[in-house]
This record gives sequence, C-alpha cells and structure tokens, in this order.
Amino acid sequence: MADTPGEDIEAAILRLAGERGAGKSICPSEAARALAGSDEKAWSRLMPAVRAAAVALAKDGRIVILRKGKPADPDAFKGVYRLALPPEA
Repeated sequence: MADTPGEDIEAAILRLAGERGAGKSICPSEAARALAGSDEKAWSRLMPAVRAAAVALAKDGRIVILRKGKPADPDAFKGVYRLALPPEA
C-alpha cells in the first residue's frame, strides 16, 4: 500500500475529518490505517505520505494541523500532531 496516490490519502484525511465533525480532530494514523489496514508495518510506511498530504491540504486551507490543540504552521511543525477541519468563518 506504500504506493497509495496522494489524492487517495487526501480524500481519506478529508473524509475522516468530516466524519469526526467540526471542532474535533483525527490522528494522522487514522488516515493511514483507513488505507492500509490494521497491520502496523503497512500503515506506518504511509505516515510520511500522510504528513505530506496533510501539509498540502493545510496550505490549501482545507484542513488545520494542530499541535498541542493549537493551529500549527504547516511548514514548521514538529512532533505529534492532529488534523481538523478549519473553523467556520
């Protein structure tokens, strides 16, 4: 599954975040597991691609990357992060 196209990953992130709803977030590994299944080796290989897709979506304003519950700069965040839909304007 490591060859999953970026569009599939982006779609999984947006679908899961949408299902979770406004004001709630998902763990990036949820998107990886949705695409690769529960085998840890399979979904962990997707994590760099999930991060890249999350950064692209955040730069497009389609999601927000959260670090310690606060929006993070998509170009500069490190460590554990979560993904959420942007707040309603």
